[in-house]
Amino acid sequence: MTPEKIDQLFDYVQERCLWQFFSRAWDREENIDGILKAAAALLTGQPPALETPMDRLFYADAKVMVSDLRERFPWIEDSGAAQIRDLLHGLKDKLTDFTITRSLNHELNHTLY
Repeated sequence: MTPEKIDQLFDYVQERCLWQFFSRAWDREENIDGILKAAAALLTGQPPALETPMDRLFYADAKVMVSDLRERFPWIEDSGAAQIRDLLHGLKDKLTDFTITRSLNHELNHTLY
């Protein structure tokens, strides 16, 4: 896992994926976790969870993202399962830090919403 590859994935998500910017911190975290978990399953050849409507929603978003990642970043196909999981874990950490922890949007944790 290299920081450069995580940065490439982060830049892609920042540019193309609106699910990271839902209106509440818990919703952002749920989307980031669910979609990246489904993406990891797809990229490593594992069957994604499809039991609940939310699982299917995460799968739909992950499917589009994985297709784009394979097209834009050919090196992802050469990565092993452990490396892919490490990359996506690093991406999750960076997204969570950027869109939740260091966000200046005070409505993310507002109790009346």
